[in-house]
Amino acid sequence: MVYIPFASLLGLQAALEPLVLKQPVPDTASIAGFDFIDPRPGGGSLLDHDSGSGLGEPLNVIISGNSDPWVLADGGFVHFANGLGFGVECFGAHLGAPQTANLGDGHGWVNQTFELRDDYGNPDIGSCWESLLGGNHLRLWRQNGPNANTGAVFLAVSEEENLSNKHTVAPNGYNAGRDNLVKSALALKQYQGVKYSTVAKNITGLIPPGSSGINHGIATDGVVVLLTVKIVK
Repeated sequence: MVYIPFASLLGLQAALEPLVLKQPVPDTASIAGFDFIDPRPGGGSLLDHDSGSGLGEPLNVIISGNSDPWVLADGGFVHFANGLGFGVECFGAHLGAPQTANLGDGHGWVNQTFELRDDYGNPDIGSCWESLLGGNHLRLWRQNGPNANTGAVFLAVSEEENLSNKHTVAPNGYNAGRDNLVKSALALKQYQGVKYSTVAKNITGLIPPGSSGINHGIATDGVVVLLTVKIVK
């Protein structure tokens, strides 16, 4: 399996482009046919952890383990996210510590795999504008540990304010960020020669509605959206 380090996300973008249609399938063979496994019985949570605040952000979108295997791999997901208007962080720079999540798969609390931001139409450097103007952004983790190796991708999606408002999460930013991503995913039919078909399903009961334990004290409706993304041949 090709491993592409994320130390330089700008370099990653360039590295992934020639691999878009060659990215190997992730190893998810140990558990087949599951959309995902609820992290909570395995000691996990649908809130990530921000070491700065001690609180968490909701993992409010899940890309089903029954999605096309290419979409579940790093390169394929970045291509799909580019089609939704997300790009790598501005010149690979990230302020603050990475957030962690426990998906109940036996890996415990692990750092986010990477972070993508609204690219304002330019997947290479457009996220620099997001840092200034605000917009949608996402953090990603993959459920691939020995106890729940579904390959599902868990996203913490939120809408951020502009730099003058300290680039914090916008009011209702968790719900709004999730809804904006889902709307874009359902509308995306083709990007750079790859045809997509996406089905969405709302799931309740994984995250309690409200603001308890939520970063910035911003309430959520408790809805997690499950996306099943297929490549149309």
